[in-house]
Amino acid sequence: MISMRQHAISLIAVFAALLVGLFLGTGFIGDKVNSLTGTSRDKVGDLNDQLDEANAARNAADGFAHAVAPRLLHGQLAGRSVVFVTAPNATDDDVTAVKESVSAAGATFAGQLALTDQLLRDREGEKLRSIIDQSIPPGKNLRPELTDSGGRLGDLLGLILQLGVGRGNLPPTEVDTSLRSLRDGGFISYTDGALRPGQLAVIVTGGAFPADSGAQGQLVGRFAGTFAARGLGGVLAGRVGSAKGGSPVAVVRADPSLSNSVATVDNVNQPIGVITAVLALHAANEGKPSAFGTGAGATAITPAP
Repeated sequence: MISMRQHAISLIAVFAALLVGLFLGTGFIGDKVNSLTGTSRDKVGDLNDQLDEANAARNAADGFAHAVAPRLLHGQLAGRSVVFVTAPNATDDDVTAVKESVSAAGATFAGQLALTDQLLRDREGEKLRSIIDQSIPPGKNLRPELTDSGGRLGDLLGLILQLGVGRGNLPPTEVDTSLRSLRDGGFISYTDGALRPGQLAVIVTGGAFPADSGAQGQLVGRFAGTFAARGLGGVLAGRVGSAKGGSPVAVVRADPSLSNSVATVDNVNQPIGVITAVLALHAANEGKPSAFGTGAGATAITPAP
């Protein structure tokens, strides 16, 4: 007999699948309305009714996700501590929603760090490389195969902020020195006294990166993979669109060296996506990171029970 949690996950997956269909249907309806002319306009009322029904069903699916979330999330991250990292295009609402869900799952909040616009513009590569080299704690090393800005920064910050196997003891003064150097350089921001190492990582990004954003999505994606690799599990959570083109989620999913280290979720701006982010973090903590959501490269809408 399946458990109530398994049943709830199955139901929410069904609702999520229906929601995908409704979004597609909504776009189809909108196209039809725009193409109507002349006597065909008498069909607009019917199409609007269908649109209203689609929106009502979507709201019902969101309501269902909110209702079952406490039962689904309870105890999923019990005893774990989580560090949050935000990309410049992450929204406060998304970050808050995931924080609340991580807390509901039993985890403690270890602090939050933000990547800056200056970092993503990557116009001061030499300066960043110099600061990273000077900020490596004595007796520690970064992965030699990492030569890009995002990968090396993620590896360094993961080394000092993720409590993974083999980290060893790092004095708080060394952690603080490294963080301050990167903040003074303009590459990260955080609040003094509100950031400490944690076991798990949540990296929150926005939606699709613009076509003219260059390698910004690559930087965030590679940061996420290397940062999470230093801990006990991580998830990169983006909005709808984050799995397109050169956006961060797409970057991770296209590179096994990254996707084997960090789970991805591509619809964190939806209630089902917030729940999935926590369940994906739980799966990553068990050594099973995967790709979830409705975008390109997703292997499932949400983790299997």
